[in-house]
Amino acid sequence: MKKNISNRRAFLKLTGKAGVAAGLSISSFPSLAKVISQQPFTSSFEDIPYTQTPLPYQYNALEPSIDAMTMEIHYTKHAATYAKNLAEAAKAENVDAGKVKLENLLGNISKYSPKMRNNAGGHYNHELFWKSMGAPSGKNAPSGKLLAAIEKDFNSVDTFKTQFADAAKNRFGSGWAWLVLTGDKKLVIGSSPNQDNPLMDIAEVKGFPVMGLDVWEHAYYLKYQNKRPDYITAWWNIVNWDYVQNRFSGI
Repeated sequence: MKKNISNRRAFLKLTGKAGVAAGLSISSFPSLAKVISQQPFTSSFEDIPYTQTPLPYQYNALEPSIDAMTMEIHYTKHAATYAKNLAEAAKAENVDAGKVKLENLLGNISKYSPKMRNNAGGHYNHELFWKSMGAPSGKNAPSGKLLAAIEKDFNSVDTFKTQFADAAKNRFGSGWAWLVLTGDKKLVIGSSPNQDNPLMDIAEVKGFPVMGLDVWEHAYYLKYQNKRPDYITAWWNIVNWDYVQNRFSGI
């Protein structure tokens, strides 16, 4: 016990000195490394609230990629239900939405009920999804720091888009495809079932979701029926790269 206390005091003393701190490895302090690795992955860019926010455009703004009827049903029925059920779950499980950030709750989702997992995930995912899209414009590609990171981790934008589309197409059943920033600042692509996301402590690919694509059938079936690949191809035309870039830069 005395040895552990001594080690921690030495660590705090050394990290106060910039020159010495640069040479320290957190692996030298396994207990502290474990604590840090368990902290939820959060962003300084924005806090997504527990309540549904207004859609940032008209229902028909994303046509022809996503039709107005699909957008209206998706937002007013599916997403609204997730927000309603999240409020119920938070009340039942004594979660104070004014004190517990939604990102932090998701980072510890294994401690909560299936209702909380499904609806907290569903609400967060959709709030991110709406903002990640916008009316078709001439800017259909990433830029700035995000572009540099994509080229670093995927070699090219085309390779990134192919891998992301494959993750979306190959997600069995309902779920999401994700561009994820991991704890070591590397961009990776993954997918998750149902309304899970990379923030969750039960996720296969963990990290911060920079961008997500909804591949539940209700997101595309009215227009594309069973042709999920066509929906994915059309979706690239409405990605709001400014929002995705700001989200990436705010981490």
